[in-house]
Amino acid sequence: MILPLLAASAGHIRFTDLGLHPDVFAIGPFTLRWYSLAYIAGIVIGWWYLLKLLAQPGAPMARRHADDLVFYATLGIILGGRIGYVLFYAPEMILHPIRILRLWDGGMSFHGGVLGTTIGIILFARKNGLNWLRIHDYVACAAPFGLFFGRLANFVNGELWGKPSDLPWAIVFPHTVPVGMIEPARHPSQLYEAGLEGLLLFAVLWFFFWRTKARYEPGKLVGIFVLGYGLCRFFVEFFREPDSQFAGTFFATTIHMGQVLCLPMIAGGIWLIATARGRRERVEPIAGGDSVA
Repeated sequence: MILPLLAASAGHIRFTDLGLHPDVFAIGPFTLRWYSLAYIAGIVIGWWYLLKLLAQPGAPMARRHADDLVFYATLGIILGGRIGYVLFYAPEMILHPIRILRLWDGGMSFHGGVLGTTIGIILFARKNGLNWLRIHDYVACAAPFGLFFGRLANFVNGELWGKPSDLPWAIVFPHTVPVGMIEPARHPSQLYEAGLEGLLLFAVLWFFFWRTKARYEPGKLVGIFVLGYGLCRFFVEFFREPDSQFAGTFFATTIHMGQVLCLPMIAGGIWLIATARGRRERVEPIAGGDSVA
């Protein structure tokens, strides 16, 4: 057992040598963490890109709606992400409500964040008399920014690492095994997810928005997003260490919880894409101008 671990860590980059730290800086009791900065960067850059999309013909809402939408979406991300984490990964927190408010205790669930954002968009659209599915298409195109920065923050935090590996780019993360045991080199699965869920998914959505008429078929772009994310996450989970709370259970030995939660996303994405053409309709731009067939 010891020899394979030694072989897996010898000659690999040690995470502690990269000089990374979860905190950007600390002033007195205030500490700015990279994870918080990742959320802010994802929302701000996503908002900026959303405005670029809304400037194109056939937008589902006007520029004046964007600021309110960001508020609803941000609230959905935070509440949905945290509630999703508690329900999917740490249901014991329900017995200790104060722990739920401590966002740094355990983290957030992306799948819960998607549900929360969807609810936020529906409420926003109903309030303003807009088509929520078309709005969701535009929001989906901007979502990969948050995924990219979030996964980079996971890497900087030295968390959510992958399974042991002897690949040249494997990294020796600290505190992955009990004290006294030899730390093996592991897949930097956070970077795999940043590349697939962030960069690749953004490129795919960019192509369909700017090079096709997908934005005129309600649900197609968000379908591509949830299908693409589901497939990418399901794939990366094969290289990612299962969550410690599921050690020795079905969700660690057979299929990860993250993969289980991706299955309805994959199915839903396929359905949204397959039925999008039937929802195509003449689009009247919110800001005025010619109709878009």
